[in-house]
Amino acid sequence: MIERGKISSIQMAVMMNPTILATVLMLVPAITAKHAKQDLWLSPIWASVTGFIIVYIAYRFHKLYPKETLIQFSELILGKVIGKIIAASYLLFYMHITGIITREYGEFVSGTFLHLTPMVVVLGSMVMVSAFAVYGGLEVIGRCAEIIVPVVTLLYLTIFVLLFKDLDMSHMFPILENGLAPSLFGSIVPQCWFSEYFLISFFLPYLTDQEKGLKWGMISVFSVMLIMVITNIMTLLLLGKLNSVVTYPVMIAARYISIADFFEHLEAVVMAIWVAGAFVKITVFYYVLVLGMAQWLKLKDFRPLVLPTGVLLVIIGQWSASSLQELSQFLSSTATFYVLSFQLGLPIILLLIALIKNRSKQMKGK
Repeated sequence: MIERGKISSIQMAVMMNPTILATVLMLVPAITAKHAKQDLWLSPIWASVTGFIIVYIAYRFHKLYPKETLIQFSELILGKVIGKIIAASYLLFYMHITGIITREYGEFVSGTFLHLTPMVVVLGSMVMVSAFAVYGGLEVIGRCAEIIVPVVTLLYLTIFVLLFKDLDMSHMFPILENGLAPSLFGSIVPQCWFSEYFLISFFLPYLTDQEKGLKWGMISVFSVMLIMVITNIMTLLLLGKLNSVVTYPVMIAARYISIADFFEHLEAVVMAIWVAGAFVKITVFYYVLVLGMAQWLKLKDFRPLVLPTGVLLVIIGQWSASSLQELSQFLSSTATFYVLSFQLGLPIILLLIALIKNRSKQMKGK
């Protein structure tokens, strides 16, 4: 195996939390509010169904091919030629998505804090730090996540506790004014983020306790859903109808905090949360990409690919969108079909083919 490191199923779950939440908590509440309005807190619950399905699909693949990742078992399912093509398509997809994630990070940092810093510097600095973690391998990434995620989660929840006095419950009513349709429609975009749980198909072969992979994958989905529901409720109760207008509702929420004219202006805390979460997310996608490329090319080590891939990610991040508005428009429209096709539709088709082939082998064996 190219990767000799091992992580526990709990570490995998901890890694996946910021991999989903880092970007979804900043941009998606506003996108969801445009469709679901005051019912936006329900949308993550419906969207999480996709996450549970994806985790189950990834685990079924793991039971069929316990030592292979997506790049490897694609060839076993579809044959060498077609499997190589599908695997290459996934690598191009993850390269593009990682570039977009990097650009999301860059837009937030440049737009809210470092206005005069060139975008390429913001993107390059984050990719360089992530490259060090990726070069260290899966164990290093898992340990980084174990250190960062508890602190980030505590800081994030503390911000909401400090906002309690400013919340207005009337913004939440009437609940289900137009039925379930608005909240269901608002769940479509968050489903793209929940579909990213398909990344665990790259981690399951390297777990020390593989039998617990499904359990902790499901726990991770539930915890992400819970945090998204809390975030949507808090921004709704604070901002009301303005929630669908502002770009970063959580950042606006942090600016509302003022206790005794002393404890205020906590934007720096949000910045720290965002940067730390984005680091884990970019690192996880970056690692999956270089590991998959090494497996596709049949290399003995993925580390020689880390630096050139990082350069490509900076270039793609720079070119992926001309502005934050264009990026938000893509994420709320075209990206839905694009992401769900690769991380939900195609995995379902691959699993059905794999199950049929496995069934026919068992029939022949009898």
